[in-house]
Amino acid sequence: MSILVRTDLKMSRGKMVAQGAHAAVGAALICKDQKPDIFNSWYAQGAAKIALKVNSETEMIELVKKADSLGLITYIVEDMGLTEVPPGTKTAAAIGPGPESKIDQVTGKLKLL
Repeated sequence: MSILVRTDLKMSRGKMVAQGAHAAVGAALICKDQKPDIFNSWYAQGAAKIALKVNSETEMIELVKKADSLGLITYIVEDMGLTEVPPGTKTAAAIGPGPESKIDQVTGKLKLL
C-alpha cells in the first residue's frame, strides 16, 4: 500500500501521520470488503505500507485516477476541518493493498515522506 500525503498544505507531522493513517484504514476496509483474497494476503505478509510525498491536490487526484484505471483499491481522505485545514480539504490518499507491480506503476517515482 502506498500512502500519499500532500506536502503543500504544510500540516504538522502529527497531522500528516493521522491523515495517512485515515487513508490506510479506509483503503484496507474497502479492500477487505471488495477483494478479501488480496486483503488477507497483504495482511498475512505484514500489511506493508510506504508513505510518499505529493505536491498538490491535483497531483494526488491524478495518481488516484491512474490507480483506479488499473483496478487498484483507492481511498481519499477529506478532512473534517477541526484543526489545521479547512473542512473538505483532501489531505491524503491510499493506493492498495494490491499487486506491488501495479502500485509501482502509479507511485514508483514519488519521494519518501
